Amino acid sequence: MNLTLTPDTAPKQTAAPADAAFGASVGEELSERQQEVLDAVLKLMVAEGDGFSVAAVARAASCSKETLYKWFGDRDGLLTATVRWQASKVRMPKFPQQQLTRDSLQSALTGFAESWLTVITGDLSIALNRAAVSHAGSGKSRLGEIVLTNGPFAMKQRIEPLLEAGRAAGLLGFEDVADAFRSFFGLVVADTQIRLLLGEGNHPGEAEITTISARAVTKFLSLHGRG
Repeated sequence: MNLTLTPDTAPKQTAAPADAAFGASVGEELSERQQEVLDAVLKLMVAEGDGFSVAAVARAASCSKETLYKWFGDRDGLLTATVRWQASKVRMPKFPQQQLTRDSLQSALTGFAESWLTVITGDLSIALNRAAVSHAGSGKSRLGEIVLTNGPFAMKQRIEPLLEAGRAAGLLGFEDVADAFRSFFGLVVADTQIRLLLGEGNHPGEAEITTISARAVTKFLSLHGRG
């Protein structure tokens, strides 16, 4: 999940405790029960923001507090796992089995953009981002740092190998992959998420997301494409 905070600078990685079930890797598997717990956290955030207690999560998820502490550590660990769980719903870009071509690169970038936009424009991500922004810089919550590290910074880590592969294949041209990601981020996300965070009620549907993604990737390739 991107989240709305800018990816220009990423803070130090925020991780759940070492013994938590949800580790540093976005792709690490959670049990179905753990997923249910994290979905309960997201629903609480839609209803109440991030001011919930571990006891409230335990009630909502029909789970003991002891189990929550065992799985996720403290409240920050639970928040970190929740953000990562939501971000993991963005599908990884698929590398073509054969040599990368402009068409296969464009297809992989577009698929990633579509999945990313679908996740970040949903009610759960919007609630998560609103809570993060509401406490940014206040010192009341580390949610903003957690979201930045495990949202846009995580998306950057996922897409950079594909961008680097495109450059190695002579299909993309850029000096700094971070600059290329910022360009991709700006074209894909644009102001769509900001409008939703500010209360615009019209969430883009599947067809609109497909159109936005295809247009963004076409513009990205016109800026950075080679050959």
